[in-house]
This record gives sequence, C-alpha cells and structure tokens, in this order.
Amino acid sequence: MTQQVTFRFYAGLNDFLPIRQRGKPIVFSFSGKPAIKDSIEACGVPHPEVELILINGQSVGFYHPLQHDDRVSVYPDFKRLDISPLSKLKVEPLEKPRFILDVHLGKLARKLRMLGFDTLYRNDYADPEIARIALRDKRIILTRDRRLLMIKSVQRGYWVRSNLIDAQVNEILTRFDLFSQIKAFDHCIKCNGTLQRVDKGTVIDRLLPKTVLYYDEIYRCQGCDQLYWQGSHYENMTQYVEMLNDKINVSGRFLDHL
Repeated sequence: MTQQVTFRFYAGLNDFLPIRQRGKPIVFSFSGKPAIKDSIEACGVPHPEVELILINGQSVGFYHPLQHDDRVSVYPDFKRLDISPLSKLKVEPLEKPRFILDVHLGKLARKLRMLGFDTLYRNDYADPEIARIALRDKRIILTRDRRLLMIKSVQRGYWVRSNLIDAQVNEILTRFDLFSQIKAFDHCIKCNGTLQRVDKGTVIDRLLPKTVLYYDEIYRCQGCDQLYWQGSHYENMTQYVEMLNDKINVSGRFLDHL
C-alpha cells in the first residue's frame, strides 16, 4: 500500500532540490518502512549535509523508519547554535579540518594547500576509495558530485555549490569557518606534503643562477622533494591571501618552484 509523508527542507538544503520544490512542503510517497536517510537522499539531499531531522517535532536519527502521514523537517548545519542535546546526527567535530577532494576540484585542492590546509587530491581517485580514506583518516569530502556523499559510510562531506574557483575558496572558508586557520604556504601545492626550510648550500646544485643570487630562504617538500622560494609571484600570492582575510598576517615564504 502506498503511503505518504510531507518533507520540508530548510536553508542550504534547498540547493539540492528542483527550483519548483524549494522552500515548500514536498509530498513523498513510499511503501514499506524505509529509513529516513534513504528517503531524504531519494529527494536528492546527501546525508552528510543534514544536521537535524524532526519527525512530528521529535528529533530522530537517520535510521528511524517513516510512517504514513509523518511531517518531516530537515535542517543543515547550525553554525552558531549548539544543538548537540537535540541532534542524533553529529559526528565527532574536527579541531583542525582536513580534506579529500574528488576529480572535479583539482584547482580548489591547490588553493587550499596554498592556504595551509591538509588536502588530498588525485585525479584518479575512485569514489569508493575517497569514501574509505575519508573514514579512515577523518577527512571531509569536498565534491561536485552529490552521489559521492550518498555512500553509506561517508560521515563528513560537503557539496561545493560554485563552479568558479575563487567563489569555491570563499565558500569552503566560510562554510567551515577557516579564515582564522589560514597559514599560507605551509603545504606543497603539488603533493600536499609539508614544507621545511633547508640550507641553501645543500640544494644549490638544483637552483638556477639567479635564484642562488637573489634568494636565501629555500624550502623543500618533505613528500615530493619540490623546492620553493620567494619569487616574482610572491606578492600576488600574499595579496590573494590578504584579500580573503585582511586580518591575516602573512609571514609568507615562497611561490616560485623548481
């Protein structure tokens, strides 16, 4: 027998809905006793984007079964309000967010690394591998493919709304409140390894003559051995960081690399 419930999605969760359904009650038909998680995702909303579910005014978890005539309210993250006594959906918060990005977000990965955030990215990651690494390492998945976030094991994830790189950076820094955690140029843009200053003399044979002449601070990636130094584009890079957050003091290091 076909049964029905009424969904109402709030705030940013409407981004996943067809325009005609946004901000309005949605009648959802079902049979049997499906879990609320499956029904929410059938509407197009990935479960990691959901912070609170109320059924008939009562907080429930993802595996609560739907019943005929239920009224379901679904909310995104409450950034400035602690609802932990009410919500049954929260996972352990990350003191310092780390990310893993899918194939669609290579430019964003480089920008986040430049800003000092631990960001895994490969253009050959398969979705199940991303989900496995994210769970193992407690990483937040960033993706342009909402289906990736619907994998059952995914706990932390965010669907990047914008297609434009500068808007994407601002979106992530705002969504995860990261402006105060920017530590520019601590990670290798190429591989995500950490950067450490080295004695110029130990790598002088790898440097161009003008680099040897004009730059004394040389940094090496601990992962891929890439060398970095303050170069001609350094000022542009620091201006970009300052544009994102004019309160940040960029002690800065490098841009050009070999």
